[in-house]
Amino acid sequence: MEATCLSLGSNLGDSARNILLALGMLRDSGTRPVMVSRLYLTEPQGKTDQPDFYNIAATVETSLEPKELLELCLEVERRLGRVRTARWGPRVIDIDIVLAGKTVINMPGLVVPHPRMHRRRFVLEPLCELVPNEVHPVLGKTMSELLEDPSVRAQPVTPLGPLPGWNG
Repeated sequence: MEATCLSLGSNLGDSARNILLALGMLRDSGTRPVMVSRLYLTEPQGKTDQPDFYNIAATVETSLEPKELLELCLEVERRLGRVRTARWGPRVIDIDIVLAGKTVINMPGLVVPHPRMHRRRFVLEPLCELVPNEVHPVLGKTMSELLEDPSVRAQPVTPLGPLPGWNG
C-alpha cells in the first residue's frame, strides 16, 4: 500500500492537544493514522508576526479518494474551530495532504503532492521520520534528499518528542 501522508500544524490554543484531537477525529471517521512523527516546534513562514507552530506528519490508511480525504480534513478543521482569514495566518489546526503515494493530482482546491512541501523543513523533517525513502512523484527525489537542500536545512525546527497523549 502506498503511503498517504498528512502534515498537521497548529499555533493557536493548546496546539499539541489540537493536533491530538484532529488525529482522533480522523481515526473516528475511518482514516486511521498508522505512523505519527515526533512533535516539532517551528517558526511561522510567510506571515511571521504570530506564535510558533507545532507540527507533525502522519501516514494514514484510508479508503477515501484524495478529494474525499480533503473534505474530511477540512471538516475536522472546521469542527476544531478553524476560521480561514489571512493566508499563512495563525490557525487552530491545519491539515494538508502532502503525498498520496505516486499519485499526482492537480484540480481546483487540491494539488498533491503539496506544491510547496519540498521547500518546507517543517513538512520534510517529520516526514523523514516516517517515510524517508518515499519518492516525490514529480521531483523524483526521496524525502531525505529533499531535506538535504541547503535552503531547507537553514529553516529552524526543534524536535520536542512524542505527541503527548498519542498512543496510536
